[in-house]
Amino acid sequence: MSHLSVVIPVYKAEGCLHELYRRLRISLETITSDFEVILVEDCGGDRSWEIICELAAMDGRVRGLQFSRNFGQHYGITAGLDHATGDWVVVMDCDLQDRPEEIPRLYAKAMEGYDVVLARRGSREGTFVRRIGSWFFYGMLNYFSEITYDSEVGNFRIISRAVVRNLGLMREHLRFFGGLVDWMGFPTASVDVRHDVRFDGNSSYTVRKLLKLASDAITSHSDKPLRLSIRFGFLMATLSFCYGFYICLTALFRGTAVLGWASIMVSMYFLGGIIIFILGIIGLYLGKTFEQVKGRPLYVVYKTTFSKSCE
Repeated sequence: MSHLSVVIPVYKAEGCLHELYRRLRISLETITSDFEVILVEDCGGDRSWEIICELAAMDGRVRGLQFSRNFGQHYGITAGLDHATGDWVVVMDCDLQDRPEEIPRLYAKAMEGYDVVLARRGSREGTFVRRIGSWFFYGMLNYFSEITYDSEVGNFRIISRAVVRNLGLMREHLRFFGGLVDWMGFPTASVDVRHDVRFDGNSSYTVRKLLKLASDAITSHSDKPLRLSIRFGFLMATLSFCYGFYICLTALFRGTAVLGWASIMVSMYFLGGIIIFILGIIGLYLGKTFEQVKGRPLYVVYKTTFSKSCE
């Protein structure tokens, strides 16, 4: 058991890991020497795992896990939390945009009686496309889901053992770490922190991946898209009834119905598209349900630095 654990999913971070470890060690030792750093390598295809093994051999407080294939960032966080032993657990990214030097401030705030302390970024570094993608992601998430998620908050936070324990009970396949923590409703505070540029490399989150993450987060937290599709269907039926009533009145008073092959075809294709769209939403939820009921593990660990060799 440790007093403080740091969980970090790792993906294509060979250029960051040595500096990450150096800064983490300096920052954590200002709090306690009884800490552990859990690095979960998500099969990025670079030398990240070899470097993790080197760090683990040099410092026994570094523990590494490697997945059998790429599962994704939020599954990496889940694996790290499953193996964390600390009374308090920090979750952060590996690219040093989340500054290790902020951890003592998060810890100090947690000591005031909070189970969750969020690192809130005043301004986010990154490309214009990246910022627009993040803005669109959080906009979709907040509108369609049942949670209100602060766009200035990422994964960087400190959580208590009680939060970790309850997160371990939530084994749904659609993983969105921040949403799961928010849903539980533990006492929460935030600390404003500085958000640095990436130390090395480029972000692996494309706009497409952000949209997929938004879709997973929405369908795992809310059935609002289904309820909106019902309302939209009712609206379309009402408009169709009103239009049909208008045609009847026109035929009654003018002696002829409204003619127009083009309008009929456009309306038919439009309504057909709406039906297919709504069926697609239903199919999405059915697909996610099918994925969950199969009961497969959330992730598969291929190697660890603490139970088998790094060869």
